[in-house]
Amino acid sequence: MGTGEGNPPMFGDYEAQRHWQEVTYNLPVQEWYFNTTENDLNYWGLDYPPLTAYHSLICAYVAKSINPDWVELHTSRGYESPTHKVFMRATVLVADLMIFIPAVVLYCFYLTDGSSKKKVTHSPHLTPAKDPVSALLCFLLYPGLILIDYGHFQYPFMHRSRYNGVSLGLALWGVLALGLGWDALGSVAFSLALNYKQMELYHALPFFCYLLGKSLRLGLAGRG
Repeated sequence: MGTGEGNPPMFGDYEAQRHWQEVTYNLPVQEWYFNTTENDLNYWGLDYPPLTAYHSLICAYVAKSINPDWVELHTSRGYESPTHKVFMRATVLVADLMIFIPAVVLYCFYLTDGSSKKKVTHSPHLTPAKDPVSALLCFLLYPGLILIDYGHFQYPFMHRSRYNGVSLGLALWGVLALGLGWDALGSVAFSLALNYKQMELYHALPFFCYLLGKSLRLGLAGRG
């Protein structure tokens, strides 16, 4: 399953993420999603929602400060180097440390079995399934997420930065907020997740059904 690494004219999936940084850094916002003389959408055009684009822009500023060649308009196409791959892997790690991992920690230690009434504490009577540390390790050491979000920068058959931890982390922040009764904040968090990756549409139905059910339940209770 090759990705076209080092093979012009597209250079593979790795190039997509690098190119998005190039586009967002060098072009005005109004051109990011439109085909122009400077932005050929047939060459890895931005196809993720705006929050992804702004994330790419932040990464691009850091990349520019390290090595301007990494995001130089047009001339950086196909750029690949060991140092740049380390940088790209680091961007995934930093995003996870800021968004995904804190959400997982809070979820595992504060929400279990659908309850938000008490904090989960260590106890010898906890079964493995209810042990927050075990749950935390299952989340963080899940092979699929590690291989997709990190392995692609090391192995040629998995070569594209996905940043799945960002969208999943935002969605999990939404779950946390709903579990704590902060429905507005939960809705905002999930909206951010959806505006980062359209893949979060898969999780839209549970959020919708929960909020609709709660609204109906509260409405009926109010009438009673």
